[in-house]
Amino acid sequence: MSDEGQSVAAAPWVATVEDLEALLFVVDRPITRREAAKLLEASKSDLDRLVTALTANLAQRGITLITHGDELQLASGAEQARAVLAWVGTGGSDLTAAPLETLAVIAYRQPVTKGGIEEIRGVDADYALRVLLERGLIEEAGRLETAGRPIRYATTLEFLRRFGLGSLADLPALEGDAEALRHLELRSEAPDSSAARSDEALAESEESNAPTTPAQEDAATD
Repeated sequence: MSDEGQSVAAAPWVATVEDLEALLFVVDRPITRREAAKLLEASKSDLDRLVTALTANLAQRGITLITHGDELQLASGAEQARAVLAWVGTGGSDLTAAPLETLAVIAYRQPVTKGGIEEIRGVDADYALRVLLERGLIEEAGRLETAGRPIRYATTLEFLRRFGLGSLADLPALEGDAEALRHLELRSEAPDSSAARSDEALAESEESNAPTTPAQEDAATD
């Protein structure tokens, strides 16, 4: 058979950094790593390599690759905020002081409960939390295993996108009193000491009432 009659097998497609960038550019929502890997016909390790390479490639281009948990999304860089805001016409964040301060506490202490936020700020956090939840800047992140099982809050991918952060690692470093608050032990989130004392008392009571002699053991059996 001549060469002309032979079919030439196409070389397997290997996704590139440019392919990943193009995919993220056209998708108008966060996309999971699993989705991206499937669409690019790439293994998990290959996709991780592409994500790392794309992050480096975008460093000087006014665009950032946001990574939040398992999600990926392109967004404008933090240094380009002024230009972007000029187009959007907001002139800056439309959040008032209370939600912004609450958001800062959550960003640096997450996951944190309403009680923890109020302990740090010294004021009620109901309004601020409601606003932040409505804007999609925070989300519920499970419950604290203490009395009442209070909800814990954490920031979202939308928070990273809104503030031009590639990940939580890009949060500005804190200094002085602000840094101390980051590591403050919150009484409201400590294990319930009264419940612990009750458990200890119950255990001691059961131990003291347990039979200690053969006669007592026989009586207990009867």
